[in-house]
Amino acid sequence: MDFFKFLLTKHFLKHLVILVVLIILFFIALSFWLKSYTKHGEYITVPDFTGLMYDEIEDFASQRDLIPLIIDSVYDNTKVKGSIIGQDPPPDQLVKKNRKIYLTIVSLSQEMVRMPDLKDLTLRQAISSLDVYGLKTGRLKFIPHIAMNAVLSQEYKGKEIEPGTLIEKGSTINLVVGQGIRNEKTPLPFLIGKTREEAIELLKLSSLNVGGEFYEAGADESKAYVVKQRPVFTEGAFVNFGTAVDLWYKPALDFDINIIQQMLLQEESLNSIESEEIQ
Repeated sequence: MDFFKFLLTKHFLKHLVILVVLIILFFIALSFWLKSYTKHGEYITVPDFTGLMYDEIEDFASQRDLIPLIIDSVYDNTKVKGSIIGQDPPPDQLVKKNRKIYLTIVSLSQEMVRMPDLKDLTLRQAISSLDVYGLKTGRLKFIPHIAMNAVLSQEYKGKEIEPGTLIEKGSTINLVVGQGIRNEKTPLPFLIGKTREEAIELLKLSSLNVGGEFYEAGADESKAYVVKQRPVFTEGAFVNFGTAVDLWYKPALDFDINIIQQMLLQEESLNSIESEEIQ
C-alpha cells in the first residue's frame, strides 16, 4: 500500500514528468543527428560515364561528391583503350553523397594468346583452331607436297612462329599448305550475294586466297555484298590451290543474283572472244 501511495505523490510524478521529457528530447536529438549523418533527403543523380576516359571524369565526379573507382578491365578491340564501358550504380540512379561508383574500363594493354600448333592439321582444322584462339587466317601458300591440304608450317609477320609463342589476339597467321604432287585443283565457290565475311571464309575453306577487293560507294568491310568475282563462277569450274579470287562489293543486297551471274558470264565470254581476236 505504501508503494502505491508513493506513486501518487507529487515528488514521484515530478520526476516521472522530467524523465518522460528527457526521453522525448533524446529521441528528437537522435533523429536530427541521424538525418545529418545520413544526409537524409539529399540525393545525387549518377551521370553516364560510359565512353569517357577515367581522367576525364575524376574532377567531374569529385565536384558532385562521387567517388569513382576502377574495379575491372576488359579487352575490347572495338573501343578506345582506357575508356569506361560499365558502371555501378548505372546512370540516372539516385545515390547519396560520397557514394562510390565502380567502373569497368577497356584494357590498356592488348590481349595476348599463345600460338597454337597447326602443323599436320588439315586446312579446315587449322582455320577452326585459329578462330578459337581469336587469330585470323592470312595468305595460303601452297607448295608441292604429298600431304595435300595439310599445314606444313605457320608464319607470323613473314617468319615461322613456334607453338606457344605469345602474340596479340587478332593477329594474322599465314599458312604454308601441301598442294599434293599431281597439281590437284579445287572447286571454285559461288560467291555472288555473299557478305564479305562469308565470301572470305568460303575462299579459305576452298583452299583459295582473297585477291583484289573493290568497293562501290557506300560499301565498306562491315557492309559489303559480293556483286562480282573473278575468276567468274561456272558449273564444274576448278582452279589451282591458292588461286587469288578478286571480289567486287556493293553496300546492299539489292540485286538479282541469277541476273548478275548471267551478265558476268556474258562479259567473260566477250572478253575471251576479244582476247582470241587480238591474238
